[in-house]
Amino acid sequence: MSDESEIVNLDPEEAALRSRLFELRAEHRALDAAVEALHAGRELDLVQLARLKKRKLSLKDEITWLEGRLRPDIIA
Repeated sequence: MSDESEIVNLDPEEAALRSRLFELRAEHRALDAAVEALHAGRELDLVQLARLKKRKLSLKDEITWLEGRLRPDIIA
């Protein structure tokens, strides 16, 4: 489900997970834009760039964990 409005028909736990996933993906996209803007600037702030990339990596880890909770492996 890609639309946050579709969350209303889910059980509360799954709805909360999907809502959080939606928020994390939006923040990850915003950080992508911030990294691009930083690269486009005249002076590259390496410390700020490292912080943004570290936050992006943290978000990606949390996104992956949430996706795993929403789509658990089924051993057949």
